[in-house]
Amino acid sequence: MTRQIVSSGSPFEPRYGFSRALRVGDRVFVAGTAPIWPDDFVDPDPAAQAARCLQIMLDALSDVGGQAENVVRTRMFITDANHADVIGTAHGAVFSEIRPVSTMVVVGGLLDPRWHVEMELEVVLTD
Repeated sequence: MTRQIVSSGSPFEPRYGFSRALRVGDRVFVAGTAPIWPDDFVDPDPAAQAARCLQIMLDALSDVGGQAENVVRTRMFITDANHADVIGTAHGAVFSEIRPVSTMVVVGGLLDPRWHVEMELEVVLTD
């Protein structure tokens, strides 16, 4: 089966040995995605961070021919339960009609203390 790899340009991808997204057949997996801008800026607002994660993931998905409507699962890792509603609302701005299965987990911390959220996607493409 052909593997199509997508890079977002993150310096962690080659160093840690992973891809932003990977398409194998009709499945696409988008790796845990943090709310980082190309200049390393991280907006302190949890809603803006969620929107940034979603933008990065959907851009990677587009690179393999997918779109938001193809998403079947999302996972959100958040550092503060008090941010659940604003992060969930940002998620809903993209997925309220699509309604993928989703998990939101409060974690003790993420790789960078500026991050309030990290997200990932699973996708099934249909031709």
